[in-house]
Amino acid sequence: MTYTRKNRGVCSVSTTVTLAEDGTIEDVTVLGGCSGNLKGISSLLKGMPAQEAIERMEGLTCGSKSTSCPDQIAKALREALEQ
Repeated sequence: MTYTRKNRGVCSVSTTVTLAEDGTIEDVTVLGGCSGNLKGISSLLKGMPAQEAIERMEGLTCGSKSTSCPDQIAKALREALEQ
């Protein structure tokens, strides 16, 4: 299943996640933001259970912002699991 979420409060525009039927992350693509960092994060997430990734990234902030790109990925993963 593939799910796309519009990001809020960060430099990146959107996050697209693809999950296997068992909730394992198959792919994460973030449009905009810090390309190298987000490619690295996406690569590290492949094969990880979505719930574990959510627990690791949810609530992370970026500078003075109340959210971050990893937090937005966690939100996209949570919403995808709820579908």
